[in-house]
Amino acid sequence: MRISDFDYELPPELVAQHPSEKRDESRLMVVDRKSQSLQHCQFRDLARFVSSEDLLVLNDSRVIPARLHAHREGRREEIEVLLLRHLDDDVWETLIRPGKKAKPGSRLVFRSDQFEAEVLQSPPSAVRRLNFRYSGEFWDWIQKLGTTPLPPYIDREPTREDRERYQTVFARVSGSVAAPTAGLHFTHQLLEQIPHCEITLHVGYATFKPLSVERVKQHQMDAEYYEVSSEVATRIAQQLKKSGRIIAVGTTTTRALEHVFSKHQQIVPDQGWTDLFIYSGFDFRVITGLITNFHLPKTTLLLLVSAFAGKDLIDKCYREAIREKYRFYSYGDAMLIL
Repeated sequence: MRISDFDYELPPELVAQHPSEKRDESRLMVVDRKSQSLQHCQFRDLARFVSSEDLLVLNDSRVIPARLHAHREGRREEIEVLLLRHLDDDVWETLIRPGKKAKPGSRLVFRSDQFEAEVLQSPPSAVRRLNFRYSGEFWDWIQKLGTTPLPPYIDREPTREDRERYQTVFARVSGSVAAPTAGLHFTHQLLEQIPHCEITLHVGYATFKPLSVERVKQHQMDAEYYEVSSEVATRIAQQLKKSGRIIAVGTTTTRALEHVFSKHQQIVPDQGWTDLFIYSGFDFRVITGLITNFHLPKTTLLLLVSAFAGKDLIDKCYREAIREKYRFYSYGDAMLIL
């Protein structure tokens, strides 16, 4: 199977640059895998398709203001730093642009004598390890200096509105550098109508990157941290024994749940790192429904959705979405696949 099989052409005007005026006003394409049919609704209609016997599982990870700007000590040119992953103490893995400006031993200044960092490693890519040095509290500085890490296909600077809207209403545990976008459509009022629980998976930058390998099996996922609490594990395990469906809200939730089941052959309290790569032929053992946005071509997200619903059906849905002028990607519209 080739990555090029998961390519498609999208008119640029269908890439959502701003969120819908209200979260649940997004469009919802409801897809039935058994009948291979689809229908057009709004996200606020979700409760029509989910019963009290079903269980939605949400990802409660919170996006941090991970995009920072600095300059090298003694220089003026701006360097962009994107926090990727906390490694140890004050050491972070980061993405730096331009990377060639950040050589080992370089000192990056975010706020002179108050918030700075030393470059520890300089591999061939733009990824660097930084050791931060600061006065006060690290997270206070991040909140003060950082901006919302909007994905590159949103062609504008982040605004104050993005601090709220590029965040789910149930976001609780800080750690993601990209939003679990399927959850962006929910309101508190909608959640009150639907049985649900929450797990955590901190979304990494690589989740949304197009694949650069030729064949699907050549790709290696970056690991992302997850947690499933005892209370939630018990609830999901009980649901698996009943006739109700487990509907994952997002590909991140799907990967965390399927990883835990693959590891233990059941859902149990667990935490750790997952690099589970889901593509055609994967045996889904936990989820029986999926809420997800419309994804970029040639990405692991599109492969996962195609594995769950079948590539031919997803191709049909995407053609229909383009024809009906759905809005795509992070701030775009959604699908419910049952």
